[in-house]
Amino acid sequence: MGLQKFEGRLERLVDGTLSKAFRGELHPVEIGRRLTREMDLQRRLGVHGLIAPNAFVVHISTSDFDRFESFLDALVRELEEAAREHARTEDYVFVGPVTVSIMEDTRQRRGRFTVVSEVHEGPSGLPAASIVLADGDRVVLGPEPITIGRLPESAVMVTDPNASRRHAEIRRVGNDVIVVDLNSTNGTRVNGATVRERKLADGDQIVIGTTVLRFETS
Repeated sequence: MGLQKFEGRLERLVDGTLSKAFRGELHPVEIGRRLTREMDLQRRLGVHGLIAPNAFVVHISTSDFDRFESFLDALVRELEEAAREHARTEDYVFVGPVTVSIMEDTRQRRGRFTVVSEVHEGPSGLPAASIVLADGDRVVLGPEPITIGRLPESAVMVTDPNASRRHAEIRRVGNDVIVVDLNSTNGTRVNGATVRERKLADGDQIVIGTTVLRFETS
C-alpha cells in the first residue's frame, strides 16, 4: 500500500507523464522498492520492537542523476515518506529520523543503482519522534521540550490568530512524548478532544486554534 501511494504521488510530481518519461530508464519507484526491501532485510529485534534502518544513501549514475535533478528534492521527500509508511505498515521502529540522500556515482552504469542503509540514532539516542507541520515540513524532537505558539521564538511558530502566544509544549518523558497545554485561550485538542496533557501516539493530530499538526514516531 505504501509503495502504491508513493507511485501515485510521483505521477503527480511529474505531471502524470512518469511512465513515458522513464520507459526503459531507471524508475524512481525501483528505488522506493529497494529502500523498503533494505528495511525488511536489515531489521533487527530491539528493546522496543523491530528496529529498521533509517538512513539511506542511494548511488546512481551521472546520466540518471541529471534526469532526476529537476525534482531531486521532492523525490528525496517522497522516498523518506515511503520509508515511514512502510515502517508503519510493518510495525518497524526507527531510532532516529529518516534520511535519504541521492548521490551521483561515476562508477554506476546507467539504469543501475545501489542503496546503503544504516541505523542512525537520533538526538541523545532517543526514539524517533517528530511534529509534521501543515506544509509537510518536520520538526524533529530532541531531548529538550519544544513550544508551539505565535511567538517568533517558538520552535513551532503558528500565525493562526486563534492560537495563543505560548499555546502548548511537546515534552519527552522517558521514551514517551506528551503534549501539554500552556493555559491557552482556546485550548489544545488531540484527535478532536480538548486536553490539558496527553501522551501522544503515532499519527495523533494536534489542533492549535485551526492549525493541524501531526505527531509521528516514524
